[in-house]
Amino acid sequence: MNIDAGGAETRTLLPALAELPGYLVWRARSQVVVALEAVLPDTVDIHAYAVLLALASGGPRSQRALAQMVSVSSTTMMKVAADLASRGLVDRVRNPDDRRSYSLTRTPEGTAAARTWRRYAEELEDSVTTGFSRGEREDLRGLLLRVVEPELAPDTPEPLRASIPFLITRLHFRMHRDFQAALEPLGIEPAHVGILTALEETGPISQSELARLFAVSGAHMVQLIDELEQRRLVTRRRLETDRRSQVIELLPSAVARLAEAVPIAEDIVAVRFATLSAPESRRLIEHLRRLVTAP
Repeated sequence: MNIDAGGAETRTLLPALAELPGYLVWRARSQVVVALEAVLPDTVDIHAYAVLLALASGGPRSQRALAQMVSVSSTTMMKVAADLASRGLVDRVRNPDDRRSYSLTRTPEGTAAARTWRRYAEELEDSVTTGFSRGEREDLRGLLLRVVEPELAPDTPEPLRASIPFLITRLHFRMHRDFQAALEPLGIEPAHVGILTALEETGPISQSELARLFAVSGAHMVQLIDELEQRRLVTRRRLETDRRSQVIELLPSAVARLAEAVPIAEDIVAVRFATLSAPESRRLIEHLRRLVTAP
C-alpha cells in the first residue's frame, strides 16, 4: 500500500487497527518513508547509503546479495548501483562467476560519502522516534533487532543493525511478504485485510475517510476499493441525503473472508515475533503504536 506524503497522513488509529501488529509495522514503515522525504537532500539516497555501508569491508558484493541485505527489489538495486557507479562512489563490474550479474566495490570517494551521509541517517532516526526517551529508543532498537536478526546476513554492517528505520523496513518487508503469500488462497492481499477490518469497526464510511485513516492518497484508496468490489467483498452505496456522495460498506462474504484471514495474520506475527517473550512483544507493539501516533 502506497502512502501519501502530501497531506493524507493521519496519526489517528482505529482501535481495531491499533491492535494489529502487521498494520502497525506498515504504518511505522510509512513514517520512515515520510521522514526520508523530509530529511534527506535530493543528492542522498537511503538505499545508496545502505549499499555503501554494506561495502565497508572493501570486498566486492553482488547486486543480488546487496538487494537482499537492504530489502529492495532487483530493479531498484540496479538503479541504485548504476547511480553510485556514475558518481564514482562504487566500481561496478561484471561478476566473473555469472556474466549476467554485477559486483560492486566501494571506492575511496564512496567511503567519504558514507561518512558524510551518516549524519542524515542519524537525523532520519531522530525524526522517526520523536518523543522517545533515550532508553525507550534503545529498547525499541533492541527488540526490532531481535525480531529481524535471524534473517540478516551475518556480515550486515553494525550501522545498519543499529538503525531503527532500517530495522523497521526489514521487518515490514518480511511480514508483508509472508502475509501476502499466506493470503493467496483467499484471493486477497494484506491491504485488503486492513480495510475490511476498518469497515467492520466503522460501518459504512466514505472513500475519502478511509484514505485519511490509512494515510494513503484518494486515488490509491479508490484502486483498493475497486479490487475489493471486484471480489464482491464491499459495495459502494450512494447516500439518500446526498446523492453526490457514496459510502463503502461490507458485504456478508467479507465477514467470512476476514474470519479466515485474521488467524493467518496472528500466525504470521507469532512466527515473526517468536524470539520475544509475551511481555517483550507487547512492549514492541506499544513502541510501534507510539511511533505511529507521535505528533
